[in-house]
Amino acid sequence: MATTTSFVSITDLTQRLRWLWLVNAAVMPWVLLIGIIPAEITGNVAWLMIGYPLFYIGVPLLDRFLGQDPNNHAEEDVPALEADRYFKTALFFALVGSIAAWCAGIYYAWWADLSVWGMAALAVSCMGFGGGLINLGHELGHKRGRSDRIGASISLGIALLPHFNVEHNRGHHRAVATPNDHASSKLGESFYRFVLREQPLTWLRGWRLERDRLRAAGKPFFSTDNEILPGALIGIVFLGAVGWLFGPVILAFVIFTSWLGHLNLSLANYIEHYGLLRGKDESGRFEPPKPQHSWNQNALVSNLFTFQLQRHSDHHAHPSRSYQCLRHFEDVPQLPWGYYEMFLLAYFPPLWFRVMDKRVLEWAGGELERTNHLPAKRERYQQQAARMGIA
Repeated sequence: MATTTSFVSITDLTQRLRWLWLVNAAVMPWVLLIGIIPAEITGNVAWLMIGYPLFYIGVPLLDRFLGQDPNNHAEEDVPALEADRYFKTALFFALVGSIAAWCAGIYYAWWADLSVWGMAALAVSCMGFGGGLINLGHELGHKRGRSDRIGASISLGIALLPHFNVEHNRGHHRAVATPNDHASSKLGESFYRFVLREQPLTWLRGWRLERDRLRAAGKPFFSTDNEILPGALIGIVFLGAVGWLFGPVILAFVIFTSWLGHLNLSLANYIEHYGLLRGKDESGRFEPPKPQHSWNQNALVSNLFTFQLQRHSDHHAHPSRSYQCLRHFEDVPQLPWGYYEMFLLAYFPPLWFRVMDKRVLEWAGGELERTNHLPAKRERYQQQAARMGIA
């Protein structure tokens, strides 16, 4: 884990350097399209995918250079920070910028008459729009204000994931770090195995939760009270407009790229609770979620780009706390690197297991009963804990 402590802290980012949130919101979405310039100059469509390494290699390098920010705000300052509308404005700036840049990418794919390989290269960069929009929908979706809910519906509708907030808030947050949660990965489970259950089962859980809520209230599924339908309608209109304006090939490009964006969410879900398990009380019920049930990270740059998503321990313990107020805790499991770097690691299961499995076992004190693990690999991990001297 990086040990460098940054010379910039969260208190700087909410005071003298608060303008960085707006710069991030206004500029960073367009970085994903920067490959258009060398692609047009050279005629080589491979340049179109450069947005991906710029984020997933460039950001980890900046994280290593600028280091960690373990600082927190004084609790007496938090109410004023929560009330400061500047930080919500930054989210809406990011929402508008992300949608505008994504639409520009779609237009370019049509205007340039890209080959299949060209569109595939552009999709690799544009998958970042889906991840960014889902993250914005996540932050806004934890709030109850009218503008927040509208912003979340727009963000998740354009990302083609309209059920997310229902599933996340009423499904994942309640079942997190238990074997029952489709969005919590298990010790010994590869990212690819995780995706095969996480994506379909979270879709189903989201729609079922909303169906059951409306049924219990005596309301029809297709009604203005359905919290998923606004985002779903936005997504349908968005896809309809793309198909009408640009044709079926670009429509297929948008759907495929959106699914790649969903993989960003799957990656985040995979790394955020890997192997962690909530204990049970005397009645056999799982204890309430605590900061110890999420992996935390304080890398400064990637926290700026993700609106503090990496301070996930505080988020799950206090879901309504806004991003600018999220705290670092010392006594919680810590990821060795920032999200962008951990995402890359997750693509290679042997490397992931080598880095993370020992951390899960150390956190659990070698007790498999304190981990959320694949039952088929229980004996293997008991042996590993014994070799580590913590069984």
